[in-house]
Amino acid sequence: MRLKAGATLVLIATLGFVLSPLLTSGFNGFTPGQFPVPQVNPPVQPEGYAFSIWGVIYLWLIISAGFGLWQAAEDPDWQAARLPLAISLIIGCFWIKAANEAPVLATVMIVAMAAAATAAMLRAGNTQPWLQARPIALYAGWLTAATGVAIGVILGGYAILSAQAAALGCLVAVLVVALVVQSARPREWGYPLAIIWALVAVIVANLPAANIPVIALAALGIAALTLRAAQSLVKGADR
Repeated sequence: MRLKAGATLVLIATLGFVLSPLLTSGFNGFTPGQFPVPQVNPPVQPEGYAFSIWGVIYLWLIISAGFGLWQAAEDPDWQAARLPLAISLIIGCFWIKAANEAPVLATVMIVAMAAAATAAMLRAGNTQPWLQARPIALYAGWLTAATGVAIGVILGGYAILSAQAAALGCLVAVLVVALVVQSARPREWGYPLAIIWALVAVIVANLPAANIPVIALAALGIAALTLRAAQSLVKGADR
């Protein structure tokens, strides 16, 4: 019964998270007027198209949660990831509203969401990875990137750092965290894939201004994450 309760909680939290944007005006990045120092096209922020990844994340999480309740409610291999995943999703139900009204609060929330989602990914079992670990990994990876973006915009928006310094510092931090997490679960490619998606969009956003330092750092991150993922897949194929 306790195992089924966990699966039910994840499904309810997932549905709440997926439906929450319908109660808001949506979110495609912080707006300039939300900060004392307006952030117009901050270099840390990806091009707007990158946020379309949420469609894939939402659908995959729903499929995962539905299967988890329907076919794996009593499976102990699924259980360890359920509580941290539910915590992340429940916080996420309120995140867009916070992001549109209180960026600092939203940044604190997304740090908690990313931490809980990453813990869920690391705890996820190895059975049915396409339905269990992989959707969580994509979600956790995007949240890792989004956390760096949010912190970078906050640092620039409150004049703690220049927008450029905030972008470079947060990109470095995201890459360090990403590589550490990727090393803890190297064969779960959904995590680095989401971060690579974000980094490509950062490059696209910075191309018009020819922001070479940010572009080069993002490209270096893409190369490092891709190489690490490729090495893990090759090793896995050899076993």
